[in-house]
Amino acid sequence: MQPHLTPLQAAARIRHYCAYQERSHAEVKERLYSYGLHKSEVDSIVTDLIAENFLNEERFAIQYAGGKFRVKHWGKVKITQALRQKQVSPYCIKKALKEIDEADYRSTLEKLASEKLRTLRTEKNPLIKKRKLQVYLLQKGYESSLVGDLVRSF
Repeated sequence: MQPHLTPLQAAARIRHYCAYQERSHAEVKERLYSYGLHKSEVDSIVTDLIAENFLNEERFAIQYAGGKFRVKHWGKVKITQALRQKQVSPYCIKKALKEIDEADYRSTLEKLASEKLRTLRTEKNPLIKKRKLQVYLLQKGYESSLVGDLVRSF
């Protein structure tokens, strides 16, 4: 539990929190409420943060989506779910997903599939092998149509 802070102290802390890395509006509000602030104080601070460009939902969504794709190789379905969970607007989610290069997206999917197939070498039954590959790629958040086409090609 965070200590109760005055709105001025909370604003200073939250600026540092936002400067460290991109944050969603929901994360910032949750942190401000944990400082013991009331709704009107939280709304006022969030408005100031947006005006001062410490907080930008679109920028957050683009950074988040790009990072999860590049580092964890998540697909668009999983990224969308994660952004929804962080209460990002549908407009910002759509904009963030457009920033992911389609060629990189497909090559990453193919790379993940070939790496997974290497780990499934001992599986003799081709149907079970394809099913395990399909489940793996769907869990990574890739679209079922892309996964289905790729699995059929193996």
